Amino acid sequence: MHLTTCETATISAPVVMDPAEDTEHLKPGGSTSLDDITQGSIATESSGEESAGEREEEPGSSNEPTPQEMPTQQAEMPCLETPSVTAPAPQLWTTKRDGCVRLRMEESGMAAEPPSTVHEMFIRTVEKFGGYVALRWKEGEKWSALSYKEYYEQCRAAAKSFLKLGLQRYHGVGILGFNSAEWLISNIGAIFAGGLSVGIYTTNSSEACQYVAENCQANVLVVENHKQLEKILQVRDKLPHLKAIIQYKGTLKEASPNVFTWAEFMQMGRDVPDTELDDIIASQKPNQCCTLIYTSGTTGQPKGVMLSHDNLTWTAFAGSKYVGLRDASVYQEVVISYLPLSHIAAQMIDIWITIKIGGSTHFAQPDALKGSLGTTLREVRPTAFMGVPRVWEKMQEGIRSVGAKSSTVRKKVAGWAKGVGLQTNLSKMEGRVQSGSSLNYLLAKRLVFQKVRKALGLDRCTKCYTGAAPITKETLEFFLSLDIPLYELYGMSESSGPHTLSLPNAFRLSSCGKVITGCKTKIFNPDETGEGEICFWGRHVFMGYLNMPEKTEEALDSEGWLHSGDLGKQDAQDFLFITGRIKELIITAGGENIPPVPIEDAVKEALPLISNAMLVGDKRKFLSMLLTVKCKVNVDTGEPEDELTEEAVELCRRLGSTAMRVSDIASGSDRAIQTAIQEGINRANNHATSNAQRIQKWAVLGRDFSIPGGELGPTMKLKRPAVMKLYGELIDNFYNDVLTPTSPGLPVLSK
Repeated sequence: MHLTTCETATISAPVVMDPAEDTEHLKPGGSTSLDDITQGSIATESSGEESAGEREEEPGSSNEPTPQEMPTQQAEMPCLETPSVTAPAPQLWTTKRDGCVRLRMEESGMAAEPPSTVHEMFIRTVEKFGGYVALRWKEGEKWSALSYKEYYEQCRAAAKSFLKLGLQRYHGVGILGFNSAEWLISNIGAIFAGGLSVGIYTTNSSEACQYVAENCQANVLVVENHKQLEKILQVRDKLPHLKAIIQYKGTLKEASPNVFTWAEFMQMGRDVPDTELDDIIASQKPNQCCTLIYTSGTTGQPKGVMLSHDNLTWTAFAGSKYVGLRDASVYQEVVISYLPLSHIAAQMIDIWITIKIGGSTHFAQPDALKGSLGTTLREVRPTAFMGVPRVWEKMQEGIRSVGAKSSTVRKKVAGWAKGVGLQTNLSKMEGRVQSGSSLNYLLAKRLVFQKVRKALGLDRCTKCYTGAAPITKETLEFFLSLDIPLYELYGMSESSGPHTLSLPNAFRLSSCGKVITGCKTKIFNPDETGEGEICFWGRHVFMGYLNMPEKTEEALDSEGWLHSGDLGKQDAQDFLFITGRIKELIITAGGENIPPVPIEDAVKEALPLISNAMLVGDKRKFLSMLLTVKCKVNVDTGEPEDELTEEAVELCRRLGSTAMRVSDIASGSDRAIQTAIQEGINRANNHATSNAQRIQKWAVLGRDFSIPGGELGPTMKLKRPAVMKLYGELIDNFYNDVLTPTSPGLPVLSK
């Protein structure tokens, strides 16, 4: 590969946009709220819109995001003259930061796509869509934006500044903060400069940050604000490779050696010759490492998942093609960035796929998961949206809360429409009817479905995805009844994100879809039902764990297949179903292997009052369960509060309970709730495949699980070892006969 060097243009200031004067795809969604779901549900006039999931978009339609050209200073840029070639590599894996791997290429099809580096993919997009909006973020009430050309120029400027600070080849640049333009620019700038971009979870302690920074030999750490800066300053003396710290939001509260503001940082590399950066970029190969994704460390120290340029660029190519995302010249996709960028799912969607297709990434507010995401959704109106199960569950609770306050007539209309929506979409899923053919469906769409989508900000969203953790069938059916199919996807950090995806014309409830074209799935050591360990093959499979050859050999077998550690099976149509995780399997004292998730989901489905359920019983005589109830969350801290949600209060009233707080239930004094929970447990037990899979005892905890509490990970995934440790005494009491309920399972204890 040869790069023609040039003079880099002066970095443009971001364009500030007034939403009221913005182009169609940049306008806020108005003041629509969840109240509109029921307040307008019996209106007879039509909005003239079709459900996003049903319409066939035509370029230029009013509901389609119109690519926006932005005035930017023109500048010559490095031009790609020849395709990239890979570095020689004899094997499929490595654990060395400067190592190379043999790519899993095929002779034809998607896997035969020529490999490329991150820079090559980015520059091609700049050449095609340089003036299109790439990034948008809100400052006060105004939206600011960067075009793709400005985005690229700022990544180059950041790369030169990293070089000025002494970033060494294959050393880390750690990024600790909420999603922002600066996060992405630091990430890509680090790669351009030959370093390794490393996301660090914002919830990490100082010690956890130290481990990641030390493991990746970070030369530079980029932090969001003073709170995150303090974490690093506490361990700075224990990081021998660290040369500088950059704070990208707010002002520095006090001067400290080699701590710089974002503005200072972006000016540092101005005197670094373009040729120096271009030579480094030209030396990069697709089969070399450029990014580290650290696992959450729920079962030990976090592992640094090494991802190559090809892992990122090929997965972005294959994933976007498989899902049917369109090139920006036809239709500019719009996404909201709010999930932790230290997680591969968020990176793949918000950074790599978006760059590949020329899409537009809009940044949510830092308190998105504490409540502001709904407002951002209604303002941005994304065309594709990825939500972890807890996000969809919160939306579900909000809709139900509004519905509970509706009049009897509106409730009946909404109930009728949901019945029509569920049956229509189930029929569509099974290929029995064409959705939209029923007059009842068309009427339900006009009266209810369109208004629900608009109230949620999903009125032009054609692809609503869920992943990163298990989602209940009840939640899937709830949204399906509202004509909002949630398409499950499945993958892991070690597969660069997605491995299987559901599609509008190919999905099944509780299935994670089919394998992405160009990849392969194998069920290892299947039992008589076809269930076994899910294994991956493809160019999305990672290089190895940094400095961990033993762990790498555990994950990758001698043939190069990635062993996921997940249990599952495929049906006759090749839909993949996840049935559990090997490490999460409960093996009772009697030797029976029990996957906990299906039992937990059954309990949550039987008991709408329950927020979280965790099955316990490994090496024990019988199964028990920890339960939490739905409560309000402190919007500032994310901590669960004692006050029940409105939906939970309504449920209590139906059960004959006057409970208003979690403590009212956890105290064990509310017999109506205790009886209702036991009856729900009994209903779940009725579906047990054996006596060993029946829940014998249970307890309601005094507070819900949360990220601040340590029970949930950054993507809301349950951290079972943490819960086991936190409630160890209570769990032991299940089996010490300390609890002697009057009927099986009746003990209710608070934390």
